[in-house]
Amino acid sequence: MPHVTFIAYDGNQSTVEIKPGETIMFGATQGGVGGILGECGGFCSCATCHVYVDDAWIAKLAPMTEHEDEMLEGTVSERQAGSRLSCQIAMTEALDGLVVRTPEQQSI
Repeated sequence: MPHVTFIAYDGNQSTVEIKPGETIMFGATQGGVGGILGECGGFCSCATCHVYVDDAWIAKLAPMTEHEDEMLEGTVSERQAGSRLSCQIAMTEALDGLVVRTPEQQSI
């Protein structure tokens, strides 16, 4: 099963196996990864699952939708080039080994 490595703001790492088709937000919350709140349950309406995708993986992701782009404007932590909402990244076999970083905070 493919896996994702989450690197927390403080440097702690968690690697979680995520079934293809599930979002990495769902995998993180089910796997007990800190730093991913997902308050809206994965409906792209809260931006509390903000992650920074490692540069090596950005081009391998499905393109960002306009709605996700708008939601990222409201994140608590600084938006960066690799910013994505983890509820909008569906796991695939091609993403096995994906590395994302969690921001310092997700909500106020």
